Amino acid sequence: MAEKDKKQILLRISPSLWKELAAWAEDDFRSINGQIEFLLTEAVRKRKKLPPPEAEEGDEG
Repeated sequence: MAEKDKKQILLRISPSLWKELAAWAEDDFRSINGQIEFLLTEAVRKRKKLPPPEAEEGDEG
């Protein structure tokens, strides 16, 4: 999905969760928005039991 095709949503979270996400995002060198998107993508990947992105590239070894 192209950047311009992304959907915007309103998300309400507690201040304590925001603080935790902000710290985690900083540790991973992401914005909070990027961290939330990453976490949601990983959750969907696990739910569908898809391989991680590294395995999809055909890396063998």
